[in-house]
Amino acid sequence: MRTLFSLMLSVMLLLSCQNKKAERIAILPSDSIFHLSSEWHNQNNESLQLKALKGKTLVVVMIYTSCKTACPILVSKMKTIEQKIDRKAIDKVNLVLVSIDPDTDSPARLKAFAKDNKMDAPQWTFLTSNTDNTQEFANVLSMKYKKISPIDFSHSNIISVFNPLGELVSQEQGTAINVDQVVSTVSKTVKEFS
Repeated sequence: MRTLFSLMLSVMLLLSCQNKKAERIAILPSDSIFHLSSEWHNQNNESLQLKALKGKTLVVVMIYTSCKTACPILVSKMKTIEQKIDRKAIDKVNLVLVSIDPDTDSPARLKAFAKDNKMDAPQWTFLTSNTDNTQEFANVLSMKYKKISPIDFSHSNIISVFNPLGELVSQEQGTAINVDQVVSTVSKTVKEFS
Protein backbone atom coordinates (compact mmCIF):
# COMPACT_ATOMS: atom_id res chain seq x y z
CA MET A 1 0.00 0.00 0.00
CA ARG A 2 2.82 2.39 0.88
CA THR A 3 4.54 1.61 -2.46
CA LEU A 4 1.33 2.40 -4.37
CA PHE A 5 0.99 5.70 -2.47
CA SER A 6 4.64 6.61 -3.26
CA LEU A 7 4.12 5.79 -6.93
CA MET A 8 0.95 7.89 -7.12
CA LEU A 9 2.69 10.80 -5.39
CA SER A 10 5.63 10.59 -7.82
CA VAL A 11 3.28 10.61 -10.82
CA MET A 12 1.37 13.61 -9.44
CA LEU A 13 4.62 15.55 -8.89
CA LEU A 14 5.84 14.73 -12.38
CA LEU A 15 2.55 15.85 -13.94
CA SER A 16 2.63 19.03 -11.84
CA CYS A 17 6.13 19.86 -13.12
CA GLN A 18 5.09 19.21 -16.71
CA ASN A 19 1.99 21.39 -16.31
CA LYS A 20 4.10 24.24 -14.88
CA LYS A 21 6.46 23.98 -17.86
CA ALA A 22 3.50 24.02 -20.28
CA GLU A 23 2.01 27.04 -18.46
CA ARG A 24 5.36 28.85 -18.60
CA ILE A 25 5.61 28.34 -22.36
CA ALA A 26 1.94 29.27 -22.93
CA ILE A 27 2.37 32.78 -21.46
CA LEU A 28 4.51 34.89 -23.77
CA PRO A 29 6.57 37.78 -22.39
CA SER A 30 5.96 41.20 -23.97
CA ASP A 31 9.33 41.16 -25.78
CA SER A 32 8.78 37.78 -27.45
CA ILE A 33 9.39 37.53 -31.19
CA PHE A 34 6.33 35.28 -31.29
CA HIS A 35 4.13 38.39 -31.03
CA LEU A 36 5.14 39.31 -34.59
CA SER A 37 2.23 38.41 -36.84
CA SER A 38 4.13 38.37 -40.13
CA GLU A 39 3.65 35.48 -42.56
CA TRP A 40 6.62 33.38 -43.64
CA HIS A 41 7.27 30.36 -45.83
CA ASN A 42 9.70 27.62 -44.89
CA GLN A 43 11.84 25.52 -47.20
CA ASN A 44 8.90 23.12 -47.67
CA ASN A 45 6.72 26.03 -48.86
CA GLU A 46 4.59 25.81 -45.72
CA SER A 47 3.07 29.11 -44.59
CA LEU A 48 3.65 29.97 -40.94
CA GLN A 49 4.03 32.68 -38.37
CA LEU A 50 7.04 32.84 -36.06
CA LYS A 51 4.94 31.56 -33.16
CA ALA A 52 4.99 28.16 -34.92
CA LEU A 53 8.62 27.96 -33.69
CA LYS A 54 7.58 28.39 -30.04
CA GLY A 55 8.74 25.76 -27.56
CA LYS A 56 12.29 25.24 -28.81
CA THR A 57 15.52 27.14 -28.24
CA LEU A 58 16.18 29.04 -31.47
CA VAL A 59 19.55 29.83 -33.04
CA VAL A 60 18.83 32.45 -35.70
CA VAL A 61 20.90 34.02 -38.47
CA MET A 62 19.91 36.17 -41.44
CA ILE A 63 21.63 35.36 -44.75
CA TYR A 64 20.96 35.17 -48.47
CA THR A 65 21.73 32.13 -50.58
CA SER A 66 23.63 33.87 -53.41
CA CYS A 67 26.08 35.53 -51.00
CA LYS A 68 29.73 34.70 -51.70
CA THR A 69 31.43 36.49 -48.79
CA ALA A 70 30.08 36.59 -45.21
CA CYS A 71 27.08 34.24 -45.54
CA PRO A 72 29.16 31.11 -46.26
CA ILE A 73 31.06 31.87 -43.04
CA LEU A 74 27.79 32.27 -41.12
CA VAL A 75 26.42 29.04 -42.61
CA SER A 76 29.62 27.25 -41.60
CA LYS A 77 29.31 28.63 -38.05
CA MET A 78 25.70 27.45 -37.86
CA LYS A 79 26.72 23.97 -39.00
CA THR A 80 29.48 23.87 -36.38
CA ILE A 81 27.03 25.00 -33.70
CA GLU A 82 24.63 22.23 -34.75
CA GLN A 83 27.39 19.62 -34.61
CA LYS A 84 28.46 20.73 -31.11
CA ILE A 85 24.98 20.63 -29.56
CA ASP A 86 24.48 17.58 -27.35
CA ARG A 87 22.59 14.98 -29.43
CA LYS A 88 20.24 14.41 -26.48
CA ALA A 89 19.15 18.06 -26.74
CA ILE A 90 19.03 18.52 -30.52
CA ASP A 91 15.27 17.89 -30.71
CA LYS A 92 14.80 20.90 -28.38
CA VAL A 93 16.71 23.23 -30.71
CA ASN A 94 15.73 24.84 -34.00
CA LEU A 95 18.45 26.36 -36.19
CA VAL A 96 16.75 29.06 -38.24
CA LEU A 97 18.17 30.78 -41.32
CA VAL A 98 16.12 33.77 -42.47
CA SER A 99 16.64 35.15 -45.97
CA ILE A 100 17.23 38.87 -46.45
CA ASP A 101 16.64 38.40 -50.21
CA PRO A 102 13.00 37.33 -50.57
CA ASP A 103 12.98 38.21 -54.29
CA THR A 104 15.54 35.47 -54.98
CA ASP A 105 15.24 33.07 -52.07
CA SER A 106 12.01 31.23 -52.79
CA PRO A 107 11.09 28.21 -50.67
CA ALA A 108 12.32 25.94 -53.48
CA ARG A 109 15.67 27.74 -53.59
CA LEU A 110 15.98 27.51 -49.79
CA LYS A 111 15.20 23.78 -49.93
CA ALA A 112 17.91 23.23 -52.56
CA PHE A 113 20.36 25.32 -50.51
CA ALA A 114 19.57 23.27 -47.39
CA LYS A 115 20.12 20.01 -49.28
CA ASP A 116 23.35 21.20 -50.95
CA ASN A 117 24.72 22.27 -47.56
CA LYS A 118 23.57 19.12 -45.73
CA MET A 119 21.23 21.18 -43.57
CA ASP A 120 18.05 19.27 -44.28
CA ALA A 121 17.59 17.45 -40.95
CA PRO A 122 14.47 18.32 -38.87
CA GLN A 123 16.33 20.82 -36.64
CA TRP A 124 16.95 23.16 -39.61
CA THR A 125 14.38 25.76 -40.67
CA PHE A 126 14.82 28.17 -43.57
CA LEU A 127 12.41 31.11 -43.82
CA THR A 128 11.52 33.66 -46.46
CA SER A 129 8.83 36.34 -46.56
CA ASN A 130 8.27 39.68 -48.22
CA THR A 131 10.54 42.73 -47.93
CA ASP A 132 8.50 44.44 -45.18
CA ASN A 133 8.36 41.36 -42.94
CA THR A 134 12.05 40.71 -43.50
CA GLN A 135 12.93 44.28 -42.55
CA GLU A 136 10.72 44.11 -39.45
CA PHE A 137 12.44 40.94 -38.27
CA ALA A 138 15.89 42.39 -39.00
CA ASN A 139 14.97 45.44 -36.91
CA VAL A 140 14.02 43.19 -33.98
CA LEU A 141 17.47 41.57 -34.21
CA SER A 142 19.21 44.97 -34.65
CA MET A 143 20.52 43.48 -37.88
CA LYS A 144 21.24 45.96 -40.65
CA TYR A 145 21.26 45.14 -44.34
CA LYS A 146 21.15 47.06 -47.58
CA LYS A 147 20.96 46.03 -51.21
CA ILE A 148 24.09 47.36 -52.91
CA SER A 149 23.58 45.80 -56.35
CA PRO A 150 20.93 43.66 -58.05
CA ILE A 151 22.56 40.52 -56.60
CA ASP A 152 24.46 41.70 -53.53
CA PHE A 153 23.75 42.98 -50.03
CA SER A 154 25.82 44.61 -47.33
CA HIS A 155 24.71 43.20 -43.97
CA SER A 156 25.48 42.64 -40.29
CA ASN A 157 26.75 39.24 -39.21
CA ILE A 158 24.77 38.24 -36.12
CA ILE A 159 23.82 34.89 -34.65
CA SER A 160 21.03 35.23 -32.08
CA VAL A 161 19.78 32.76 -29.47
CA PHE A 162 16.15 32.89 -28.33
CA ASN A 163 14.61 30.88 -25.53
CA PRO A 164 11.46 28.79 -26.16
CA LEU A 165 9.33 31.81 -25.23
CA GLY A 166 10.89 33.89 -28.01
CA GLU A 167 12.98 36.11 -25.73
CA LEU A 168 16.42 37.13 -26.96
CA VAL A 169 19.03 35.44 -24.75
CA SER A 170 22.26 36.43 -26.51
CA GLN A 171 23.84 37.61 -29.73
CA GLU A 172 27.28 37.04 -31.20
CA GLN A 173 28.42 39.45 -33.90
CA GLY A 174 31.07 39.61 -36.59
CA THR A 175 32.73 36.97 -38.73
CA ALA A 176 34.72 35.72 -35.73
CA ILE A 177 31.61 34.55 -33.87
CA ASN A 178 32.45 32.51 -30.78
CA VAL A 179 30.75 29.21 -31.65
CA ASP A 180 31.53 27.67 -28.26
CA GLN A 181 29.83 30.59 -26.50
CA VAL A 182 26.72 30.13 -28.64
CA VAL A 183 26.67 26.37 -27.92
CA SER A 184 27.08 27.06 -24.18
CA THR A 185 24.16 29.52 -24.25
CA VAL A 186 22.01 27.06 -26.18
CA SER A 187 22.81 24.27 -23.68
CA LYS A 188 21.99 26.46 -20.68
CA THR A 189 18.73 27.63 -22.29
CA VAL A 190 17.66 24.10 -23.19
CA LYS A 191 18.33 22.95 -19.58
CA GLU A 192 16.45 25.92 -18.13
CA PHE A 193 13.33 25.03 -20.13
CA SER A 194 13.51 21.23 -19.77
